[in-house]
Amino acid sequence: MLESRWISVVAIAVIGFGSVTASRLAGEAASTETRQQEIQLPKPKTSGGMSLNEALAKRRTQRKFADKALSIEQISQLCWAAQGITEAERGLRTAPSAGELYPITVYLIRKDGLFEYVPKAHALKKLKSDDIRSGSDAGPLGKAGIRSAPVCMVVAMNVSRLAARWPDNADRYCLLEAGHVAENVLLQATALGLVATPAGGVDGEKVVEVLGLPSEMEAAYVLPVGYPVAEKR
Repeated sequence: MLESRWISVVAIAVIGFGSVTASRLAGEAASTETRQQEIQLPKPKTSGGMSLNEALAKRRTQRKFADKALSIEQISQLCWAAQGITEAERGLRTAPSAGELYPITVYLIRKDGLFEYVPKAHALKKLKSDDIRSGSDAGPLGKAGIRSAPVCMVVAMNVSRLAARWPDNADRYCLLEAGHVAENVLLQATALGLVATPAGGVDGEKVVEVLGLPSEMEAAYVLPVGYPVAEKR
């Protein structure tokens, strides 16, 4: 009888250890999968480069782009200009935000999928792997400029994040912040020798639907970015 009890205890211990180990391994696998889906961007440059005056003077809206991919360094700089952290202690970003509540989320569309920019990690989180720009369901993203651009940045806003504090002005404050973010991207693109266009006439709710974003989000801007088409001589 004693031997039987001892065998039972050992069996329970082994099963328990196996469950804990399996749980730990599953957690590690999930963590690894998350890390694999997150692309760490190079550290952005915060000094030097084209002067602000020159960028303001040279910025132009262009809707045609050369068939040339952007480097990861350029993408890093564009994302940082949009929503990058400029003061780690308080989490302040490149664009001002009402009450520092930051209702804006920036998404990146490339031929290899859809990504969300994560400011705190300065990384891209992959959400989709297919090219959603040219499919039959592309809708507002199927326009020529957006389709041909190597990168499209979507500036989306969550109005509910401000509604509790400013119920009468939440929409206005979100749109103002979206404008700040968009201008940062346009000027940064110019400073990088790139061109961009602010496509603000898109159906914000339709864009969210096409991208499969959370229902509380609404797209304020779509910003195609790329190299300018060489002028014919």
